Amino acid sequence: MTFRNLVYGVYRRRLRANVRHVSPPRHVGIILDGNRRWAVGQRQSAAQGHKAGADKITEFLTWCDELKVEVVTLWLLSSDNLNRPAEELMPLYSIIDDAVTNLAGTNRWRIHPMGTWDELPSRLRKTLETVRAKYDHGDGMLVNVAVGYGGRREVVDAVKSLLAQHATAGTSLEDLAEFVDIEHIAEHLYTKGQPDPDLVIRTSGEQRLGGFLLWQSQYSEFYFCEAYWPDFREIDFLRAVRAYSRRSRRFGT
Repeated sequence: MTFRNLVYGVYRRRLRANVRHVSPPRHVGIILDGNRRWAVGQRQSAAQGHKAGADKITEFLTWCDELKVEVVTLWLLSSDNLNRPAEELMPLYSIIDDAVTNLAGTNRWRIHPMGTWDELPSRLRKTLETVRAKYDHGDGMLVNVAVGYGGRREVVDAVKSLLAQHATAGTSLEDLAEFVDIEHIAEHLYTKGQPDPDLVIRTSGEQRLGGFLLWQSQYSEFYFCEAYWPDFREIDFLRAVRAYSRRSRRFGT
């Protein structure tokens, strides 16, 4: 064991002890950013960067599980990123397909894919639909996997779903206008029935949400980490949880 690894181990144990007795966030959202820039630094291809990022996911979920986090939302692919060149997107689609399949295959967590998938390849759509159909069976931490996801599109889809529901029921426009409120729109979000994220983490040093859980993150605490996602370590996660535990949440007051 190198001296560096020894010091890391001691520091990790100290951080674990610091957060062991605090109330963990019920719902952690994380923007997995920096795969391509990590690949550039490693003189590897973008696909290799995305693969390294995918390989980090199970490790991260294990850390969350150990802290008794109830819900995790992973943002794997933004709807805005669907405009990237096909030579980058096609390998990425395959990596996401394998990642979601492998997560579901562990039977450790309930995997809930979410997003808008009309622009995705049919194979990936089928995988996401198959996994989503089974997510409410079994126990374990709930893991939302956001693919082809955009926060504005989610709100639009929620409103469309609400309108369609009431159109089917024959509700008049006048009655619907009186009926629509925050709670009823929330019932049609991709995360319906789930607690809003308490902690949102973004890796790679970027300090913006970029459309991640726009509706749900109104009162979330944010933590921005300099590490690229493939380099994200347990101590980075524990630091985020420690910072969260030290904040006084005001919920808009």
